[in-house]
Amino acid sequence: MHALSLGTWWIHWASVAEWLMAIVLIHQYKPDGQDATSQRIAWAMLPALVSAMAACTWHLYDNAEELRWLVTLQASFTLIGNIMLAWAAWSIEAPTNVEDQI
Repeated sequence: MHALSLGTWWIHWASVAEWLMAIVLIHQYKPDGQDATSQRIAWAMLPALVSAMAACTWHLYDNAEELRWLVTLQASFTLIGNIMLAWAAWSIEAPTNVEDQI
């Protein structure tokens, strides 16, 4: 655990906790008629959470060479997560308001 300073560890773990809390809150937030959209965003956030946990795990073991595969895993899940989040954001439908159409 000597690879990172205490302050850097705090930021890493706080970010993981914050991301997890955001997933839970988005999963629970269901605006009228948009259950699928909020669910899609929450699910799309999971690969980024896995990525962050892989990075923290690798640092936890002092960047051990035996665990270097975690760096590849982290990079892969970052890519997958970014693609999924872009797809989820693209699929958000703007609410239609009857008054705006008049």
